[in-house]
Order: sequence, then C-alpha cells, then structure tokens
Amino acid sequence: MTALIIDDDAFARSLLSRQLGRLGVIDVHCFERAQDALAALQAHGCNDCLILCDLQMPEMDGIELIRQLGQLGYNGALALVSGEDRRILQTAERLAAAHCLNVLGALQKPVALDRLRDLLHRWETLIPTSHPARAAPGRIYRPEDLRRGIADGELVCHFQPKVGRADGALTGVECLVRWQHPADGLVFPDQFVPLAERSGLIDDLTQAVLEQALHQARAWQDTDLRLDVAVNVSMANLLALDFPNLVADRLAAAGMAPERLVLEVTESQLMRDRVTSLDILTRLRLKRVGLSIDDFGTGHSSLAQLRDVPFSELKIDRGFVHGAAGDPALQAMFDASLGIARQLGLKTVAEGVEDPDDWLYVRGTDCDMIQGYLIGRPMPGPDLPGWRADWARRYQTLP
Repeated sequence: MTALIIDDDAFARSLLSRQLGRLGVIDVHCFERAQDALAALQAHGCNDCLILCDLQMPEMDGIELIRQLGQLGYNGALALVSGEDRRILQTAERLAAAHCLNVLGALQKPVALDRLRDLLHRWETLIPTSHPARAAPGRIYRPEDLRRGIADGELVCHFQPKVGRADGALTGVECLVRWQHPADGLVFPDQFVPLAERSGLIDDLTQAVLEQALHQARAWQDTDLRLDVAVNVSMANLLALDFPNLVADRLAAAGMAPERLVLEVTESQLMRDRVTSLDILTRLRLKRVGLSIDDFGTGHSSLAQLRDVPFSELKIDRGFVHGAAGDPALQAMFDASLGIARQLGLKTVAEGVEDPDDWLYVRGTDCDMIQGYLIGRPMPGPDLPGWRADWARRYQTLP
C-alpha cells in the first residue's frame, strides 16, 4: 500500500508516518503543500493509494484539495486528519463523498494508533472489492447503447441482505441493478439510470428489474426461503399512471404475493408532481405493495411526506447511522427518526451499518432491521445461500 500524508505541520507528518510504519505501511510520501501532492498524483497516477490530509492548511486547504481530487477523478482512498470540530470533519466527509471519493473516515488529532489501524483495515477490506471491473466513472453512454443492453438482457440484479436487529435473521434484500456491459464491465446505476429517465427508457428498465427481482424471490421461495424484496423506483415511474398495474402484472406473472414487494422511494422524488405521485403510491398500497421512504431526513419536506404518503417502512439514512456510536448529534437524529416511525406504526431499517461500533449502537435501539457492508455487500442472487451460512457464523462473533 502507498500512503500520501498531506499536512503543513512537520511534527504531525513525522508522527503519522511513524505510526503507519508500525502498522506495516512502508511506502509513505509526505507533503507540506497540497499543491505538491496533487502534482505528484497527476505525474505518477497512484489511484490505488491512500491519502491522509489535514483540513486546516495554508494556501490550499483540505476542502479545496477534496474538490481538486474530485475533478481529477481520483479513485484511491481518502482519510481526513484534523484537530477541527467534529461537525466540521463530518461535513468535510460528506462533501468528499459527494465528489464520489472513497472516504474511509476522519481521524481527530492526535491520531490514536487503534483508530488508524481500524481505518487501514477498512481500506484493505472494503475498497478493493467496492468496484471490481467497474466502468470508468466518466464514460458517457448513448440511449441506443442502453436500449440494446436492456433488450439483450445485460441488466443484472444484485441483492444486499437485511437482517433482524433482535436475532440477526435474514428478513429481506434490497435489489440493486447493474449493467453488465460487454466492453466496459460492470456499470453502476448512477451512469445509466439518469439516461434511462431522459431518453424514455425508464419503463423498460424498471420492468426488466422487477422481472428479475421477483423471479429471484420466487426461486428463493421455492427453496423455503421467503424474503421481502425491495426495489428502488425512479421519479419517472411515479409520473406514469399505469405503473401500479405494471407492478401488479409482474407480481402475478412471478406468482409472488404483493406483500413481499417493497418499493423504495426517496423524498426528493415526490416533489416534482405531487398529485400524480400520490395517486400512484396510494394505488400501490391498495394493491398491498409495501412502500419505503428511503434516505429519510435528507430531503426538504420529510414530515410532509410522512403525513401525506401511506408509507409502510422508513429507512434511516446512512448519514445518521454510520458513526452514530460516537456522535451525540447523530444519535439525536437517529432517535428522532425512530421515534417518528414508531408513532406512525412504520417498520424501520437502519442502513449504512459498516463496522462493529455501528452494529452495537443499532442493536441497542428498537430498530427493526439492519443493512450495511458489515452484514453483506450486494451480491448475485445465487450467492445469497452461501452468504447466509457465512453470516450465521459471523453473527456469533459480533458484540
């Protein structure tokens, strides 16, 4: 592993370099100025390295560096190291994530060796498997490319497990679509779903995803594995008045009970045409299809959506879950979201549980289900039974 330390404090650079050495990272390069580190990245690449950068630096500060890394398309890992207020660090983390950077976390100065070890472990275990054979983020596809891909059956569904908080039992999965492009490898939805929406292909895409997801759910059910399957829906789906009928037809064709399907809707999707969205969502609930409000708390009118839409489930956003164990502000937001859901009789899912601290915190609440990389990454449907056996073993070792 190659590490780049960017800090204007010579003592901080020296200390962090020695700590990395103690943890087995030998190839360490130190920079006093962020500009020099960027120049080195541009000259030598190093998209598989780890950058540890301070936020408070003269000339180019850490926030400006994050912006530059995003513009460069940096694909390595990033960790923030600073003595600033924790809220500032959290905002910087979210900003880096918004720039599509692989953010491992933030470390408070002085850096504790155990925290640094945990961060390196996340880099070793999470990042290498996070984008295997993934298409380049800057690749632009044409509508005819996607139309052909849908027609040729190149869309593939991966499934991320959800487990019960109380007993760790597998209760359901979230379906996440990928495009297995014949030349570019695995293309993630942020590179083709907006194209489908703009080019009028979203109905074809959604039908393909629903068919795959429900077919897989039926295959599991035939082996006595009965799971709820969640599928994300697009804004464009919520503008098509025949969408509830399409969903009902797909359920009937797969021989699946409508109660087994949950459609996930983000708050922002309900803002463009409220009347049509309410029409569609209410009809879906009349057909006994579940509705989940996804990324709760990140939109502009969360409470109004809960008041007006007949949701059956609330997903607490990762931003309020990951790291909450050591953050009273996040705990307050998590507890408030959970309390609202309980008052409204909604099932709850905590997403973004990525380490044992997250797990232990959520286990101490009355949230219903848990989802995140600690439990399992999205996987092809046939891999789920193998994951389930492995999870049964790992569950016994968790706190």
